[in-house]
Amino acid sequence: MTETQYRSVFTDATQQQRNHNFDDYWLFTQNHGGELFEAKKDLQKKRARLEYFQDNPVSLRRPLADPEAFYRNYVELHDDPKTLDRRTLLLCAIYKFARHEWVGIKAAWDVHPDMADCHTVQTKISRVHLAEEFCHVRLFDEMLKTCGLDKVEWVPLSPVKEKIYRMFPKLPGFILNAPAFVTELMGVTFYFHLYDKFDDILADEPEVRDRLKQLLDEITIDEVAHVGQRRNYIGSLGIKIAKYLVKPFYTGFFKDIPETAELFDIPQMIRDGETFDFNGLHEHMFERTWIPTYCKPAAA
Repeated sequence: MTETQYRSVFTDATQQQRNHNFDDYWLFTQNHGGELFEAKKDLQKKRARLEYFQDNPVSLRRPLADPEAFYRNYVELHDDPKTLDRRTLLLCAIYKFARHEWVGIKAAWDVHPDMADCHTVQTKISRVHLAEEFCHVRLFDEMLKTCGLDKVEWVPLSPVKEKIYRMFPKLPGFILNAPAFVTELMGVTFYFHLYDKFDDILADEPEVRDRLKQLLDEITIDEVAHVGQRRNYIGSLGIKIAKYLVKPFYTGFFKDIPETAELFDIPQMIRDGETFDFNGLHEHMFERTWIPTYCKPAAA
């Protein structure tokens, strides 16, 4: 953990500060992901990083005792979660979290203009942001394959949930911005707890543990920057609303992934979301991610 004290992500910011940070984030993201491959929903540097992992695979020394337990429960939980081993629960939780992300970004990608039709910094940022999210789903898929699960299918949610996800990106900004920010914050909070859970559950599989951490780092570094980027859309009233939304959003979302209640301290996740200030990042992440200037220490 860094000794530098960053400010809360809920720190107030003027419109001028936020405008400056949009420009700064755009400069960051152009270098961070490389060229956008629009037809593939991919980014040059992200693709290269995934190919590195694929070209240098690692695998469990001791395969999952019952892979069919995962395949039986990974889309919908059918077994009593208390009868499932913790690795199976963890992998099901990872899939279900990533599946929600996949459904959401598909809906947003389809309504957002192509880069050629993006004429503001904000719309360009959003297009690249969505491409990064598709890259994250590929990294989650690689996590599952690293654990020997190579028959995973990415399937739609229920028709009602799919409709909600399709409607969400069409909402006007004054309604959309605070919930969108909270969903990004929820992702980062989950990833921090997931990182620690790898140490707990995969202590006897150091190669796979370290590979999953590397894959998760690639996602978390982007998502931390996304938290700052989405924060940038929100004014003084909106950020107060966003903080109020943390508890109900986290509670409702993780209730839909029952495995998380068996593995994670959800109340602590909520507290971490409400007090998020960037100080919990691992040191190596600071050089690769982006944080709004108004959340940085005054001397930074």
